[in-house]
Amino acid sequence: ELAGKTPLEAAETPNLDRLAEKGKLGLMYTVREGVAPESDVAVISILGYDPFTYYTGRGPLEAVGSNISFEDGNLALRCNFATADMNNKIIDRRVGRNLTTGEAEELSRTINSEVKLESVPSSFEFKSTIGHRAVLVIRKKGKGRLSGNITNTDPAYTRVGSLGSAEPEPETNLKMSKPMDETYEAKISAELLNEFTKKTRILLEDHPINLERQSEGKLKANVILSRDAGSELPKLFNINRKYNLNFASIVEMPVERGISILAGMSMIETPPTGDLKHDSRIKAEKILQNIDLYDSFYIHLKGPDEPAHDGDYLSKKRAIEIIDSDFLGRILPNLSLQDTLICVTADHSTPCKLRRHTSDPVPLLVSGGRIKPDGLVKFSERECVRGSLKIISEGSKLMPMLISMLNSENS
Repeated sequence: ELAGKTPLEAAETPNLDRLAEKGKLGLMYTVREGVAPESDVAVISILGYDPFTYYTGRGPLEAVGSNISFEDGNLALRCNFATADMNNKIIDRRVGRNLTTGEAEELSRTINSEVKLESVPSSFEFKSTIGHRAVLVIRKKGKGRLSGNITNTDPAYTRVGSLGSAEPEPETNLKMSKPMDETYEAKISAELLNEFTKKTRILLEDHPINLERQSEGKLKANVILSRDAGSELPKLFNINRKYNLNFASIVEMPVERGISILAGMSMIETPPTGDLKHDSRIKAEKILQNIDLYDSFYIHLKGPDEPAHDGDYLSKKRAIEIIDSDFLGRILPNLSLQDTLICVTADHSTPCKLRRHTSDPVPLLVSGGRIKPDGLVKFSERECVRGSLKIISEGSKLMPMLISMLNSENS
């Protein structure tokens, strides 16, 4: 549909292309070859942490990023409001992407006030975050703890060891959580999640918000999908001390916020509005306002990912163009590339044709300083294949490589 080009290849990206012309290109497996990572696993890896050592589940990261109290032994999960039919077949994992903040907050209030967990004495906190997204924290009463070693109720994602991964061919029905080991803690954790899922399913079906949505021809938010349980916080090293740099974070999603906080970064808050052009400009302004206060910025722009999950290649192309013009186009004229090292990459591949994360390597660009250019003129998947950075086999190797480049600049 784009004359055989990917959305990145088809997009008009003069600023990215300028960086490519002055830099080095390559490809990178953000975790390792064969893993179709979720964002949290990939971000942890890209920031220099081996996810097979440090990762403890997405749930605790979401809790920290959503300002929910979490202690080791609690159980936290990332959740979606979704739509299911009467046979619990998932119709839409994201409620048509039109669940408003007000609707999600009202549904959350009802869940917190009316659902009681009784299979094991416990309390819970359920919080809507952005759009269809939410986080659940369950706290066992009395002695003992809960375990994150349980399976997902969300059929689109599985667990490969401790890591979350997209299912290549996901089932369509809501799943029951099961313990992944023989411990009592895992058994009761799965029971509690299943109890929560069943009770919220009944409660949400005829909630006034959903009846109103139905009357307007919209999908009901009548089921909660949960995934990537965790029962302890990851013990990330302090990234500032590790690399002797002062890091700041500008991110959108709670999970990325949680990672940034636990890594010791300073947070520059830019709450997303849903308008990519506006949000890109605000992020650019925030960077320029803070450029003299920090040595390094971790910036996460989610814009192209959502249309990719929806199979909308034109909107993905447009999102890339907006980031190029309204983010990079406002930053680059105010930077000295000679004194700045810029890395552009992605946390995972999301092909529009498949509408899900895949294990494909992602494009990688490093530009600025005294880097010797590759002589390539466009930032695209095909050009990155030709780049001198070749293929980085594990995302956790990226940060040490960048620090090495930076140190060679300063030597």
